[in-house]
Amino acid sequence: MEREIIQTLDGSTTIHLKEWDECYHSKHGAIQEAQHVFIKNGLALFENKSVSILEIGFGTGLNAFITFLESKKLQQSIDYVGVEAYPVSADEVLSMNYVAELNAETETAIFKKMHESNWDEQVKLSENFVLTKRKQFFDAIDDIEKFDLIYFDAFGYRVQPELWSTAIFQKMHNALKPQGKLVTYAARGVVKRSMIEVGFTVEKLAGPPGKREMFRASKL
Repeated sequence: MEREIIQTLDGSTTIHLKEWDECYHSKHGAIQEAQHVFIKNGLALFENKSVSILEIGFGTGLNAFITFLESKKLQQSIDYVGVEAYPVSADEVLSMNYVAELNAETETAIFKKMHESNWDEQVKLSENFVLTKRKQFFDAIDDIEKFDLIYFDAFGYRVQPELWSTAIFQKMHNALKPQGKLVTYAARGVVKRSMIEVGFTVEKLAGPPGKREMFRASKL
């Protein structure tokens, strides 16, 4: 599938899949979307705590890198697991401008290490941040009550509806600890119904720039 690096409206880059006309992040702002959906409405709920995070769609590493930066401000200890079936190539990662756009030049080595580290191995990026990248299809996830927070950042329902199925959300529900949260940019009715069917309580929140709404699901 043909891929290209494009600039989004906030100046940060993303990968565009031409055949699907689908991007890894919002065209309205890759960094803005990550900060609004996953940090403001997810990570920030766990200030001053140890947090175990599962990311569905590690992709470019943007969400993981922003989490690393923000967790220091929020006084958090992070155990981060990113699941990706089709890893982004080193050449593509080096074309991303996230370090510069986030004014995080002092953490350039961390961003590189996130992508250069081996898959399926735990890597200590700092005293308070451990990363494990799992090369895995989403339907193979079988964790039980392991995570406090899930970043659900799969490709959109329009192009991959199977990733938003009741079966996948059952796996997400199983993977969360009681009182755990799942945040996603999505706000389709069919997605909400699947979440509710497996036992989630679902909130509709204001979406990131360019999107009216998003969902946050809670496990009771």
